[in-house]
Amino acid sequence: MDRETGPDTEGTGPAAPSEPRAGRRQQAARGGLVPGRRPVFGGLADDPRLPVWIARAVMTVVAGVAITAWQGWRFGLTAAALVAIADTIYRSRTTSVIPAKVRVGSAQRRTGRRLSLLRPHGYVTLRSRAIPGSDSVIDHLVIGPGGVFALDSERWDRRLPVRSITGDMLYHGPFSQKARLEHASWEASQATVHLSNTLGQKITVHAAMAIYGPTIPWIVASLNGVDVFAGKRLRKYFRRQARTASAGRLDAEQIEDIHIAAAMALPPAY
Repeated sequence: MDRETGPDTEGTGPAAPSEPRAGRRQQAARGGLVPGRRPVFGGLADDPRLPVWIARAVMTVVAGVAITAWQGWRFGLTAAALVAIADTIYRSRTTSVIPAKVRVGSAQRRTGRRLSLLRPHGYVTLRSRAIPGSDSVIDHLVIGPGGVFALDSERWDRRLPVRSITGDMLYHGPFSQKARLEHASWEASQATVHLSNTLGQKITVHAAMAIYGPTIPWIVASLNGVDVFAGKRLRKYFRRQARTASAGRLDAEQIEDIHIAAAMALPPAY
């Protein structure tokens, strides 16, 4: 499962020079001369809605100034207000109101129900497995006749279209999902390493992503090494993998051995 990471901005320089400045500020504050500075805008800068507010403000100002120069300040003020209202309505219709944690949990539950129906076909599943040495969690590790899969479950806003460009880029509306694909591929590679080390033989874990919500305009697409498909096609996907595995098809004994090794190599996350 995923978690987004970013560059560490706290280690860009030595911390020692800042201590004298902090000491002088504290000393001045104790003397009653200068009040200690407070991070007024710290929380605001971290708010993910800030870019939306900035864009709205820019559009409002541009519209207001343009109409004011043309028709006068009353019309300019009205135009600015209309632009702000229109943008607010547009954002409310194209931005999901469901919290991310709720979306992920719902997608995992739906995937779990579908995977349970694959048990008669030889598939077993380990849910929410932690990758040692990291904060990442594999939503479902699926083991069956078709192989071993690190399955990521995503629930996205159904109002935004899903599309692929140049065969390996994934977009949800205007937003690139490159980082999601890379993380899903990384999770599978880590599971490959840990499983292979535990079993003492090479086990390949395939990356897969099931998406719920928007329409997926393909059956299965391999994007950046990740099989991407609609959640409703999950059962068909794994049954097809079992049919096309040929020489790589796992038998019941192999599935059980890998299942036991995976339970040891990838501990439960919760």
